[in-house]
Amino acid sequence: MPDLATRYKQVTTRIAEAAHRSGRRPEEIVLVAVTKNAPIDVVRGLMALGHRDFGENRAQQLVNRAAQIKEYQDRLTEHPESSSGVDAVEPRWHMIGRLQRNKVRKLVEHVRLIHSVDSLRLAEEIQAQAARRDRHVEVLIEVNLGESQKGGIAPPAVRHLIDQMGSMLNIRVRGLMAMAPLTEDEAVLRHCFQRCREIFDDVRRAVREPERLDILSMGMSHDFEIAIEMGANVVRVGSALVGEPVVDEAEEEPDAD
Repeated sequence: MPDLATRYKQVTTRIAEAAHRSGRRPEEIVLVAVTKNAPIDVVRGLMALGHRDFGENRAQQLVNRAAQIKEYQDRLTEHPESSSGVDAVEPRWHMIGRLQRNKVRKLVEHVRLIHSVDSLRLAEEIQAQAARRDRHVEVLIEVNLGESQKGGIAPPAVRHLIDQMGSMLNIRVRGLMAMAPLTEDEAVLRHCFQRCREIFDDVRRAVREPERLDILSMGMSHDFEIAIEMGANVVRVGSALVGEPVVDEAEEEPDAD
């Protein structure tokens, strides 16, 4: 198996080629490295390569990893002779999985972008916790494209939810996130991503400040190139970048209320 640096180069090259095919510059596409099942050394290794965007699908793991990396960087600051470039990177943490309301309190201290807001109740909790800390949290609305086993809200409800969140001063909606079915059928993938792009464009036309909605997060390891070609500017890549999972963690319990 190629080493981490080689895989990183391969993925970034594929992103650049897909960006060119869609008429955009590679630097317009943000790669979120999904490190949910990778050792912490992989996170540090990617940071040493200059990477800064990391995605976790469990809130507690994101909080733990953010603390571990900060502690590691603090030690490097005290001992600069040990620096490997990690201390020069300010990581940006993305919450990409289902978020339970009872996990928001700790998460808002660390997260840069929450990709998976799918209800008004969750948005209200993020707003409340962010306001208590005098912080601003950026979020994406997760859209369900017809997959019953996946999270997200139905396309017709997207604009209404964004309107409801308009008075929340500590939340900034930056755009949409969606997941396509796990399939090798390129036509199905393109259809799903095209549908989300159309929803994104419709919402931007309807809101007062469309330039504030500037993120379309679509695409994972098996389909990120197609997602970019269909308009994504954030992709979430795990196994193609960090390798296959090395642990099989149990899913978090669903929110009790």
